[in-house]
Amino acid sequence: MSYPIRRVGESLITLFLVSVVVFAGVRALPGDTATALAGEEPTPEAIAQIRASYGLDDNIVVQYARYVRHAATGDLGVSSRTGLPVLDSVLEALPVTLELSALALLLAVVVGVGAGVVAAVRRGRPEEWLVNAVALLGLSVPAFWLGIVLVLAFAIALPVLAASGFVPFGVDPMENLRHMVLPVIVLGSGLAAVVMRQTRAAMLGSLSADYVRTARAKGLSSRQVIMGHALRNSLVTVVTVLGLQLGHLISGAVVTEQIFVLPGFGKLTIDAVFSRDYAMVQGVVLFTSAAYILVNLLVDLAYSVIDPRIRLGGAQ
Repeated sequence: MSYPIRRVGESLITLFLVSVVVFAGVRALPGDTATALAGEEPTPEAIAQIRASYGLDDNIVVQYARYVRHAATGDLGVSSRTGLPVLDSVLEALPVTLELSALALLLAVVVGVGAGVVAAVRRGRPEEWLVNAVALLGLSVPAFWLGIVLVLAFAIALPVLAASGFVPFGVDPMENLRHMVLPVIVLGSGLAAVVMRQTRAAMLGSLSADYVRTARAKGLSSRQVIMGHALRNSLVTVVTVLGLQLGHLISGAVVTEQIFVLPGFGKLTIDAVFSRDYAMVQGVVLFTSAAYILVNLLVDLAYSVIDPRIRLGGAQ
C-alpha cells in the first residue's frame, strides 16, 4: 500500500476516534442535557418533550450513529443558545480564525526561519546571542500578558492600532489590518520562537554536512550554499514543527480571540461552553479536530516536495 493512501486511511481512523471522544466527552459533562436545554425552571413536560425531540431517550450507540450520519451530510445540529444551525455559526466564525492563524503562521515562518538562519550562520557572534535572547523571551512571555502590554502601548498610550473588534478585509482592508496586527503578534510570537530554534538546530547540522562542503568547494557563493542547499534540507524539520505546533496555534487562538474580542472560533467555543450549548461545542471541536488532522496529513505529503530523497510511494 502506498504511503499517501495509508496516511489518508490513518487520518480517517483518527477522525473517527475523535468523533467518539467528542461525542462521549460532551455527554460526560455534569448536569442533564435536556434540563440544560429547557432553560430556567423547566417543567417535567418540557424536559420530556426535549428528550423526545433530540432523541435523548435512545441508547448511546443509536445517538452516536445518528450524530455521525447527520455530521457526514453537514448537519451539526442547532445551537440551543442562538437557534441557528451550528454549521452556519461555524462558517461565519471560520474566516476570522483562518485569517488570524494564517497571518500568525506567516509571521512565525518569516521571522522564525529568517532569525534561525542568521543565528546558525553567525554562530558564536552577537547576532546569535541577540536572536536567542529574543526567542527565549517569546517562549517565556504568556500570551495574555503580552496582549495586555501591546494594547496599553499601541492602542491606548499610542492609539495607532485597534484594541478590540474585527472588520472584514473585504469591507475595509486597512481597518482589517489595524485590528489584526496586535492579535497576530500575540499569537505568532511564541510560534516564531519555536520555529527559530528548530531552524537554527537544523541549519547547524546542514552547514556541517558533506554536501555543503562540496558545494563550497565547487565555488558556489555563500548565499547559494545557505539558501539552495543548507536551508532547503532544513525545511523538513521546520515543516514538521509547524504541523505539530498547529495545536498550539488553535489553542492560542482561543485565548487571543478572547483578549481582543474577535468573533472567531475561540469566542464561539467559550460562549458555547459557558452557555452549555452542547451542539455548538461538538460542532466546533469536531471541525477543529478535522482541520488539525487534515493539515498534518498535508504536512506529511509535502515532505517529498521539499526533499526529493523522500519517496512517498515507497515509504514504509
